[in-house]
Amino acid sequence: MKAIFYGLRNNHVYLVLITLVCGTVVLWAWEKTPFLTTILPPQDHVMRLSPVIPDDKIEEKQVSVGGDISEQSEKDDKIKEKQVSVGENISDHLEKEISPSTKEVSDVEQVSKQKNSSKQGEKKNLVAPSSSVRTDSSVRGEDNNNLMSHVEKQACSYAKGKWVTDDSRPLYSGFGCKQWLSSMWSCRLTQRQDFQYEKLRWQPKDCKMEDFTGSKFLSRMKDKTLAFVGDSLGRQQFQSVMCMVTGGEQRTDVLNVGEEYGLVKGRGAIRPGGWAYRFPNTNTTVLYYWSASLCDLVPLDITNLSTDVAMHLDRPPAFLRHYLHKFDVLVLNTGHHWNRGKLNANRWVMYVGGVPNTDRKIAGIPGARNLTVHSIIKWVNSQLLRYPGLKAFYRSISPRHFFNGDWDTGGTCENTSANAAGMEVLQEESSDDLAARAVKGTSVKLLDITALSQLRDEGHISRYSIKATPGAQDCLHWCLPGVPDTWNEILFAQL
Repeated sequence: MKAIFYGLRNNHVYLVLITLVCGTVVLWAWEKTPFLTTILPPQDHVMRLSPVIPDDKIEEKQVSVGGDISEQSEKDDKIKEKQVSVGENISDHLEKEISPSTKEVSDVEQVSKQKNSSKQGEKKNLVAPSSSVRTDSSVRGEDNNNLMSHVEKQACSYAKGKWVTDDSRPLYSGFGCKQWLSSMWSCRLTQRQDFQYEKLRWQPKDCKMEDFTGSKFLSRMKDKTLAFVGDSLGRQQFQSVMCMVTGGEQRTDVLNVGEEYGLVKGRGAIRPGGWAYRFPNTNTTVLYYWSASLCDLVPLDITNLSTDVAMHLDRPPAFLRHYLHKFDVLVLNTGHHWNRGKLNANRWVMYVGGVPNTDRKIAGIPGARNLTVHSIIKWVNSQLLRYPGLKAFYRSISPRHFFNGDWDTGGTCENTSANAAGMEVLQEESSDDLAARAVKGTSVKLLDITALSQLRDEGHISRYSIKATPGAQDCLHWCLPGVPDTWNEILFAQL
């Protein structure tokens, strides 16, 4: 025997085999023998592995605080009750906050407020609504700083603010921008001596408006088309943006592409129906189309130059119907041609539904204009579904500043001080109620310039217009550079 064991000591393989056999016997006896189970711990407590918890269950496990530990004592039971209460509160919020919907987040905050108000005594144990919002941001992987920046940008009201002096203005020279600017609107070419109106800049109350530069504009509008459609104030805005983009400098590389849009001078016409220019380096097109009423105007007899013209109040201009698909940004305006004198002079006859209007409520100028503005905005809004890349704006009305009369009755606007009517706008609602009501509930944005322009009566052409009738003053159109530049800065900020 001594020899045998001596041999085994020299052979480790035999020792391993003996150990395995003995271990098997012990385990079998442990499982089958009641006596051994009273001495040794149960088999499953020794051999069971901890379960693997999936990542998506970790949060659920953390919420249901307690478990086996809380069953150890009465004191732990009380702690568990409080923890479960908190856990249920969090769970209620999380179930609603998993969706990125803003409305649902608002609903969560409302539920939190109701729960907090009903449990004032347990305030320390409840999760604050602000905590719920942060949880929602983390669930969606949003960066809180970027989110706040986005909210602030969305909340900015460019219509509220004040005019401030800025010696870096104007953005271009009234002497130099002769390629795009009509001489009758360039007050630098007139006898006017005071040009402080060129030094004012609009500063929004709740945010900083991005500085406009021609290079930024062309970069942002690369391969895009900006179209202004409206009356002579729309034409001023068009000429303003051309001067702003070029800095008032001569540009031989800019192409006249009016023919692409049918904007050519007709036989016997004083000027074409509009203009279109393209900056070839960025393939950016800026155009203007004359449509003083935003109605579809159709001569009743195309062979007769003095024929009446059907003014379809509920139908957009044919130009828009034909070319809207080519636009990326559209700015509409109308207003000052809505008077009986203009309609009679142009021989415009109101039509609704394709036939002459018989509704007395619409026959009046306010009713007719109201129908047209709502109709054009409704139509454009319906087209945004077909052209999701299109951004559409309706510009609120530009204010008139005639005092003691009108165009032909001695009205004047000779003030040269911007302080006369104040410098700040704080009102929440637009001064153009019709425009605000028309865009409400649509995806057409309001370019609200009425109240801020109302403060600038010194910025009109007044008696300095080159082509004005002797004794008459232009208190409707603006000197350029001037107020319309601000309209374009606000437009640029919203692109």
